[in-house]
Amino acid sequence: MARAVHGIEPLVAAEIRRSRLGVVRGVRHREVWFEAAPGADLLGLRTADDVLLAAAVVDGIGHDRTALRRLARAARDVDAAGLAGASGGPAGCAVEVSASFVGHRTYTRFEIEDAVGAELARPLRLPYHSRRDGARPPEGAMAWRVTIEGDQALIALRLAERPLHRRTYKTASIRGTLHPPVAAAMAALARLGEAGTVLDPCCGAGTTLIEARALAPGARLLGFDHDRAALRAAAANAGGRAAFRWGVADAGRIPVVGGSMDRVLVNPPWGRQVPPRGLLARGLGPLWREVRRVLSGDGLAVALVHGEVPRGFAVEETVRVSLSGLHPAIAVLRRANLRR
Repeated sequence: MARAVHGIEPLVAAEIRRSRLGVVRGVRHREVWFEAAPGADLLGLRTADDVLLAAAVVDGIGHDRTALRRLARAARDVDAAGLAGASGGPAGCAVEVSASFVGHRTYTRFEIEDAVGAELARPLRLPYHSRRDGARPPEGAMAWRVTIEGDQALIALRLAERPLHRRTYKTASIRGTLHPPVAAAMAALARLGEAGTVLDPCCGAGTTLIEARALAPGARLLGFDHDRAALRAAAANAGGRAAFRWGVADAGRIPVVGGSMDRVLVNPPWGRQVPPRGLLARGLGPLWREVRRVLSGDGLAVALVHGEVPRGFAVEETVRVSLSGLHPAIAVLRRANLRR
């Protein structure tokens, strides 16, 4: 099962099919269930937050507290040791469980975690780490997940030592940095296969362009930002690769020739963690005018948009996502002819 940011589940399913990682069996809230192909590199999924091995699917999970007993019985029947060996993941020094559910229940996520975790830990002869006190799980703990939607629960084991969204390249970060799977979704929507030049005028720590490089390894990647600290983080995350060029610039005055960019990927400053600066301090109008100016005639812009789509663009596709408590849209845009 692949976990995902809500809204991009179809993009995760498309990546699984495109990469021939397996056969998709179902999609539900923040999840894509699939049957993995033999030998598939599941840890290479870029649009997924995490990938897990299903241990049990439990039906008849109601909204009252009897569900806790049903989940505990299901966990007791799981061959935890056999599943851990088959997963090829870390052996683990403890067991930790993270639970989530859709809709109102008369029990809490912590009660789910404790009911399942105690049963999973017993045959493994490992201590169970409860999340009730807010303490972080010990390093190297075997991570399990319980998700409930409707009357069906899934108990699953994480395949890797850490979630997929925690990218190994992300050695430096800044406030407001973009969630890597969302950046990967933007890159996938940009159809980068034939793109020669890709621009991010608000590049921050470089996440969007680094994710784009996975799909367009031969493209020239240009990142600009108002903040020098952000550019230092971007250069560190990119590992000094020659494909990237970073520079200080105001997103309201992008220092590239008009019509020269095949693709523009942009996550404008939201004003929550990172306030707009320079020419954007009074609004994002200058940014959108510049994006339209630098795009080639058949170019695409993929933007994380809050509110209305900016004037001057034709919308090819929108994907509404849930991110940091907000619901922006990933919009795929082309230049439109403006009437006077």
